[in-house]
Amino acid sequence: MPQVLMPKATAVWLVENTTLTFDQISAFTGLHPLEIQAIADGEVAGGMTGLDPTTNGQLTKEEIKRCEADPAGRLKLSARDVPEPVARSKGPRYTPVAKRQDRPDAIAWLLKVHPELQDSQVAKLVGSTKSTVQSVRDRTHWNMQNVRPRDPVTLGLCTLKDLNDAVDRARRKAAREDAARKKAGLPPLEPQTPADVDPAEADQPDVAPVDANEHHN
Repeated sequence: MPQVLMPKATAVWLVENTTLTFDQISAFTGLHPLEIQAIADGEVAGGMTGLDPTTNGQLTKEEIKRCEADPAGRLKLSARDVPEPVARSKGPRYTPVAKRQDRPDAIAWLLKVHPELQDSQVAKLVGSTKSTVQSVRDRTHWNMQNVRPRDPVTLGLCTLKDLNDAVDRARRKAAREDAARKKAGLPPLEPQTPADVDPAEADQPDVAPVDANEHHN
């Protein structure tokens, strides 16, 4: 039986954007109804970006409306001709030469929107190095005046699943560390200050010369 791609991210989107019941979303995604309720309550998948199933051909808007009008109805997965994704082998992420110039922008976005991510996670997501991430963080990157935050998923540097998985891991680790510090009577750790971009720089044209530092990655 065909499986829903990225069920948890799909469930997040359905909870936030439809009036479907928890049971309907559960039946479609394969997640437990209590997990769907936890997502709605913000106890699970906090901060996860939802995946619209109508944009990747898994569902039609008409099918969603049909089930919204009938609480007893069950969503039917649309037939897809797209082959199932093949798991990528472990190892350094290869970034096409044409996209390498976009990596500093993606790094700036990740540092700003997801400060909970470690530099090693940011580097892995966009196929860069920790030294380059640090140079963007402390604004010493050679081309910093032209760097503006841009979503790495939109740029094609990583997948939404990779991003959500990394954020989940980072938040679980932070929660464990905070619990340990609380048990020891210590104050919780403050998140790293995210890299920021001056408003004047954010209005710069979308130009991203090739990052000379990246040639050594």
